[in-house]
Amino acid sequence: MLLGLVTVVVLAATGAWNPFPGIWDWVNRRQPISEPDVVWQQRIGGTPKSVTIAGDTVVIEQRTRVEARSLATGTQLWERKADWAAVAGGTGDPVVAVGKLLVKGYELLDPTTGAVRRRDDDAVAVWTYRNMLLDAHCVEPTDCTLTAWDPRGTRPIWTAFLPGVSSGLFADNPNLLGTRRLTAPRIEGGVAGPEPVPPLLGFPVDGRVHVVDTATGRVVQNVEPGRDERLAVIGGRMLRIAAVSRDGTCQYAISARDPATGQEAWRKVGVNLRTADSAGCVQREDPQGARNVLIGVAPDGREAVIDGYDGRLLLVDAEGEKLLAVDDRYALVRTADKNTVVGRELGVDRARWRRPAGGKAGAALTPYAALLTQEKPSRLIALDPRTGRELVVLRTSANALAVGPNGMIIGEGREIGYVRFGAGGAEPPPPRDGGGDGPGPGTGGVPGPDTGGGPGDQRNCGPKRELCPQPG
Repeated sequence: MLLGLVTVVVLAATGAWNPFPGIWDWVNRRQPISEPDVVWQQRIGGTPKSVTIAGDTVVIEQRTRVEARSLATGTQLWERKADWAAVAGGTGDPVVAVGKLLVKGYELLDPTTGAVRRRDDDAVAVWTYRNMLLDAHCVEPTDCTLTAWDPRGTRPIWTAFLPGVSSGLFADNPNLLGTRRLTAPRIEGGVAGPEPVPPLLGFPVDGRVHVVDTATGRVVQNVEPGRDERLAVIGGRMLRIAAVSRDGTCQYAISARDPATGQEAWRKVGVNLRTADSAGCVQREDPQGARNVLIGVAPDGREAVIDGYDGRLLLVDAEGEKLLAVDDRYALVRTADKNTVVGRELGVDRARWRRPAGGKAGAALTPYAALLTQEKPSRLIALDPRTGRELVVLRTSANALAVGPNGMIIGEGREIGYVRFGAGGAEPPPPRDGGGDGPGPGTGGVPGPDTGGGPGDQRNCGPKRELCPQPG
C-alpha cells in the first residue's frame, strides 16, 4: 500500500497522472436538495439573509454583500458589497435598493446588470413596495422629509414632512405600525416578495403616530396613544387598541377610526388581537394579520379574521381549529383533529379544498401559491390557493425562500435551487395578470370589477382602489 501511494504521488508530481482532482470532485459533489430535482442548484458564499425573485433574476442578500443570479440558469450576474438589500417593484419593473449600516444613502440597482439607476446620499431609511419606494431624509433630528418614488422613477411622486423619525427607523424596511404575519417553520417571512403599498402608513415618532396617506403624501393624523392603548394603521383605518387589566384578565376594546375625519368607523369589544403579554396587559406587539385583515381571538377562544376597513367578520374558526396563514383573499386552517389543512375563501361560509396534513404542518400564502410544510416524511408543497391543485410536491428538508409566478427558490445552508411549478407531474399555475394577487373580501368593501372569482379575482379594490389596475 505504501509503495502504491508513493507511485501515485510521483505520477501526480510529474504530471503523468493525477487522480486527486477527480477524488476531490467526488468528495465535494453536491447532492440534490430535493426530489424531483431542481432546475438548477448553486452553492453561494454564505447563508442567505433574504432571497427575492425579481423579474428574471434572483436577488440574494448575505451578511456583507448582495448578488443576483439568473432565474433560468442560476448563473451569477453580478455581486457587490452591501450590508442590506431590498427589492422594490413588480415582475416587470423591479429594482434593488442597497446600502451600508449606519451610513446615510442608498443606491438603486438594475437587478439584471447591477448598474446604478439612481443614487441617494442622504436618506436614513428606505421602504420598498411592489408599486412604490419611500425614503426618509433628516436635516435635523426633528426635521425629516418622507419622499415617495415610482420604483424606477427619477422624480418624486410626493413629499411629506415629519417631525423626526424614530431612532429605530434606519436601513431597509424598518418597522411601521401595521400587522405582523403568522410565521411557519421552513418558510421565510419574506417568501412572497414586496407587497403593494398600503393606503395609509403609521410612522412612530417620539411616542406619537403620524398617519400618512400614500396616495397624496398628506399627514392625515398626528395622534398620541392613551396610557392603555396601542395604535395600528390597517386597511385604511387607524385602530386604537385598549387593553385593561380587570378581575385577573385583560379586557380588550378596538376602535377603528377614519383618519381623515376622526370619526369611529367600527368598534369591537372582547376581541384579543394578541398585542399584549400576560404581565399587566402591556401591549408590546403589533396585531397579527396581513395587509387589510386582522386576526383576533374571541372570548370563547375561537380565532377570527376581521376586515380592517369595516370590521366585518370574514372568517370564524370552529372550536379547536387553528389558523395557519391568511391574506386578503384566503385562509389556511388546521382542523381540530390536526390531520387536515383546509383552504377557505374569506367571506365565504364553506371550504374550498381539504388536504391531509400532520399536526406539525406549517403554511403560508403568497400571490402565486399556498405553501405547506410537512415532517416525517419531510415535504414542501405548493398549491393553488383557490382550488388546492398541486403545483409541485417536493421530498426535501430545504426551506422555501422565495416564490414567483412560475416557481420558487428553495435552500438548505449555502445550497439554493429553483423549482418550476409543474415539476413531478403537477400542473403549473395559470398566468397571473401583472404578477400580483387579486384583492378579496378583506380589502375594504369597495366594489371592483368582477372577474369571475379566479385566482386573480378583483371584486374589491381596497379603500383607495390601490389593488386594482387603473384604466389606460
